[in-house]
Amino acid sequence: MVERSEFKGKPVLVIKRDENGQYPFSFGLSKAKLILDNLEEIRSFVQESENRQ
Repeated sequence: MVERSEFKGKPVLVIKRDENGQYPFSFGLSKAKLILDNLEEIRSFVQESENRQ
């Protein structure tokens, strides 16, 4: 579940596992750009980590 919100007047995305997510993950534009710039490395990390389990 993804929601849009604000923090100190700046837009942020808030990601939760479900509607009642206890520990949401939130980030603003700067971190969103970093994520997009490194998406392939993030995908690779997830695949490698899942294969270890």
